Amino acid sequence: MTLTPPSQSRSTRFGLPRAVWLLGWVSLATDAASEAIYPLIPYFLTHVIAAGAVSIGIIEGAAEAANSVLKIVAGRAADRAPAKRPLVLCGYALSSTVRPLIAAATSWPQVFAVRVADRVGKGIRGAPRDAMLAQWATRSTRGKVYGFHRAMDHLGAVIGPALATLFLVFYPDRYRTLFALTVVPGAIAVALVLFVPERSASAAIPGARSADAEAAGPPHSRGDVEAPRLPDRFYGFMAVLALFMLGNSTDAFLLLRLTEAAGGARYVPLIWAAHHIVKASVSVVGGSWSDRVGRRTVIALGWLIYAVVYGGFAFSASLPALLAWFMVYGVYFGLAEGTEKALVADLAPASRRGLAFGWYNAVSGMGALAASLVFGVLWEAFGARTAFSVGAAAALAATGALFLVLPRTPGVQAQAAPPPRPAAGPP
Repeated sequence: MTLTPPSQSRSTRFGLPRAVWLLGWVSLATDAASEAIYPLIPYFLTHVIAAGAVSIGIIEGAAEAANSVLKIVAGRAADRAPAKRPLVLCGYALSSTVRPLIAAATSWPQVFAVRVADRVGKGIRGAPRDAMLAQWATRSTRGKVYGFHRAMDHLGAVIGPALATLFLVFYPDRYRTLFALTVVPGAIAVALVLFVPERSASAAIPGARSADAEAAGPPHSRGDVEAPRLPDRFYGFMAVLALFMLGNSTDAFLLLRLTEAAGGARYVPLIWAAHHIVKASVSVVGGSWSDRVGRRTVIALGWLIYAVVYGGFAFSASLPALLAWFMVYGVYFGLAEGTEKALVADLAPASRRGLAFGWYNAVSGMGALAASLVFGVLWEAFGARTAFSVGAAAALAATGALFLVLPRTPGVQAQAAPPPRPAAGPP
């Protein structure tokens, strides 16, 4: 009996396996829910609940920190568990359950509790999901896979805010009702996770087994004690990422500045949706481009764009100028987010990818916590210009350090090439 290779079956569409598509739809539904709420939080906190800029930094920074620290634990669990989908399901279910509860919040500590619980769910699911995506990709398609996933994520962040804007046009100031309605796309996301297949890389992608098996090492060394350690280049990249994240505060501050310039929050979700259209459009292109020219080049370009945008926010005051900078900001995400994850997958042995993604997200989250707290203090003490300028300076310093720590990123095309044939033995 001959089995049909997955590449010749209907399980692959546009060069992407069914599992990658399903995880993309899960992220789309989840972001439609979360991003319908997120752009309204700064206004909800400062005008409905009467909180200040420092509370925004505390809430969003702590939420991302909790998310990221948990990703280390979840990453270790994913490496040890025979199946990753239960962790992914648990994470999405938790977020989808607690997120609508923000509708009942009457003080910023209550918003804090909901946001932290929501991000805890993200922390549980993030590293196992990213490790699952790595299983369904080859070394020469990782940028495309992660770029596609980020594009679906951003597409959800277009749909959710667009629907939120439409809702607020017909029902002005009904923020609590809108928050409660996010239970619907959250439930859809949880249901879709149940259809994601759990299969090994060798069963999913022809040619992936040899690459991942080589990275994982011989079978006897894959145990919990003798499994290969993460390489020095990985930790070097984490150090540079930490420097970049020190200037990468929560986007809530950019939304707050836009809200002030717009004179209200009614159309801010629509601005957020347009921003994610840019993200979604660039993500697949950026990820695929990194497969050809190298991860370092694309990440560095994204970080430079980030620095320019923060400089623009520091020295611009009019709504048209801020809107233009905010759209350019989406290009940074499209270039850097998926490519950073592809680089993590490149650098980490297959048996340690869950842990590697855990560290990646932990560094991102802890840096966001520190950056958000500092940003909030700088904003209130010295004004928005100083806060945004510090963020731009950190991004520029990290871009320079990236070239020092990673003189060359892994040669993707070289990795994709077939191994040389062994010399012929004696007849």
